[in-house]
Amino acid sequence: MVTSVNPSPLPRTSTPQVTHAWPRLDPPLPEGVRVRVLRAAHGDPRAALELASVLSTRQLTGLDPLPADPASLVPATLRAHRREIRALPDDTRLLLLLAAADQYPVATHAFLRAVAAARLDTRPLDAAETAQLAHTTPGGIVFRDPWTRIAAYETASAADRREAHQLLGRVLSGAGEAPRRFWHRGAAALGPSRRLAAQLGPAAAQARRAGEHALACALAERAAALTPDPHERPRLLARAAADAWQSGDGDRARRLIAATDNDALGGLLALRAGNAGDAFDALLAAAARHAAAAHALPPGAPDPAVHLLARATEAAIYTGDLRRCREAAAVADRLGIVPSGTLGGLAAAFEGRYADARDLLQAAAGRCGPGGDPTLLIHSGIAALLLGDHTGAATATARAAASARTRGETVTVPQAMEFRAYAEFWTGRPRAAEAGALESLRQAYTTGQDNGACHLQAALAMFAALTGDAEVCRDRAETARSYALPRGLDLPAALALFALAFLDLSTGRFAAAAARLRALAAFGPGHGHRAIRHLATPHYVEAAVRTGDTRVARAAHADYDHWARTIRNPDELALSARCRALLAGGPEAVDHYRTALDLHACGTRDFERARTELLFGGALRRLRRRAEARDRLHSALAAFEHFGAPQCAAQARAELRVLGGLGGLGEPSAPARGADDLAARLTAQQLMVARMAAEGATNREIAARLLLSPRTIDHHLRGVFARLGIRSRIELVRLLGETDV
Repeated sequence: MVTSVNPSPLPRTSTPQVTHAWPRLDPPLPEGVRVRVLRAAHGDPRAALELASVLSTRQLTGLDPLPADPASLVPATLRAHRREIRALPDDTRLLLLLAAADQYPVATHAFLRAVAAARLDTRPLDAAETAQLAHTTPGGIVFRDPWTRIAAYETASAADRREAHQLLGRVLSGAGEAPRRFWHRGAAALGPSRRLAAQLGPAAAQARRAGEHALACALAERAAALTPDPHERPRLLARAAADAWQSGDGDRARRLIAATDNDALGGLLALRAGNAGDAFDALLAAAARHAAAAHALPPGAPDPAVHLLARATEAAIYTGDLRRCREAAAVADRLGIVPSGTLGGLAAAFEGRYADARDLLQAAAGRCGPGGDPTLLIHSGIAALLLGDHTGAATATARAAASARTRGETVTVPQAMEFRAYAEFWTGRPRAAEAGALESLRQAYTTGQDNGACHLQAALAMFAALTGDAEVCRDRAETARSYALPRGLDLPAALALFALAFLDLSTGRFAAAAARLRALAAFGPGHGHRAIRHLATPHYVEAAVRTGDTRVARAAHADYDHWARTIRNPDELALSARCRALLAGGPEAVDHYRTALDLHACGTRDFERARTELLFGGALRRLRRRAEARDRLHSALAAFEHFGAPQCAAQARAELRVLGGLGGLGEPSAPARGADDLAARLTAQQLMVARMAAEGATNREIAARLLLSPRTIDHHLRGVFARLGIRSRIELVRLLGETDV
């Protein structure tokens, strides 16, 4: 029997475009599992349901990776496809087999050369076109769908599959084609081969250097299957797992690493999709072990201990646990390792060493030139965000995503976009930020990074709070917190809590906002997170002043002011001055507000500037300085309308009504007729829902595409109808047709 590779796994770099929702399971699958099951089923809802029905409980809950060969678990899906292939003439089936072997799971682009070398007659392909199973193009064969391609491969005999791979391997003789040539040789092997396994290893390294991690994974995994050396197999599987992870195939990486004792890669996978505390322990232990063996490294080779310690610190920061941050710093000191600037700066900030944190973060933020290591660029962006330099953060994270794509590091792209969304939001592009975060959320789920997806859910909850989507905010925040808390992910849990608190604050529920924000002002596991504490403090001060309980708020502001004065960022200093104005009250507050607005003028956080103008306008109204109050409130209202923040805009309108200076701004607006007006009146997510509904998608179908519940989609549509002054989907279709949005 031939030992050939089944071409059933999905290509590592593609994400299926799902056009139909699949029926709801009971209990429902976690979102990450649902996305990956649909991906493994090539976007076919029927195949996804069939696959889900045979998964184990641990696979259904995401604790175990999905199976390696989904095609073997969906016989009903493949049955009809196999019948169609078997009904074709033998010559047609042979050509389709050759095309399938050329495309999957590794695209080798050798079909036309193989046909020419073997002098095959291509006229039998007409039968496949007539049956609408495949069609020919100048570049080769295009199958009707992935399941047809799998059926074309699997219905062939083992001998025919082996001959197809041998033929394809023979014609791949050009420069740079060695990885694909050896892939076909490995796929055609009859059994273990020391010589072939030894050839596959360098071929995998060549593919890896070219950024083709999916191909490198396939080669290393095949080498592990063919090597007769039991001691060599774990090393090859670990290398394959690392390549699978870089290519974005988290399930394959988890399956492969389970067959090794590589705690370093296991710790990295836990950092991205497991318990942050477990990840910290595994990564710190691996760092210490590699540091002990550093003397055996070749001259000039990078020390893995440095990278592992940085990841361990990252895990500690995810947990928000000061004890772990200190432990990582102590290990770094003992091993003589200088921590990464960003992570070291965060750790210093956690300990309250703000001057040290500033220096480390500024050094890290400065390393954001084009090209370079994507992870270092992401850390540069994070450092810039913490320092309040949102323009620099946007530049660094955009470059990180571009570098990751160039290197084939699919898994890193959503990590970069995760932090770019913050930068875009704070620099005045809220709709781009929301759309980018939603796409990053999909990529994070697809690549098996459920911890990153949790962080993005929390970020989307924050955006929804700021743009007035209360139902979405609560939905996203609940999703994030229910996932984060059992896994020790204090960072996204705290961010989700902040989103709920801001929603309370912007809708006048000041006591509820103060209670949530007070929890974030604390520090330690289960209480909050230092990074979110700085984000939340200015809003906590506002909520505390409105409820009349400022004792804890004054202490929180003192710490925040220390940070702002240390990093000297205009926006942070402006927010500290705003806090001072709120805590002072009365005529004394006016100068503090003016200071805050002068500082905002030098910064980039236009939304916070508008919040400061809103609060200043209210203070001026109470001081009976009506003309200036009206100017400030109108300016705030215009900014909130630009941001699409209806709750904050409503607060500004309420203040203006008391002044009698609202004019026509309090009247309901007529339905929008221009594309710009329509986009301005809807949030990014409402606009996406409106477009899909106008295209005829059901609420359940829209929910599947946007990773939300049908109940939330129903809420969105009600909001769309209310904002546009319409009553039905028919009117929505007409309106979008008129505006061409």
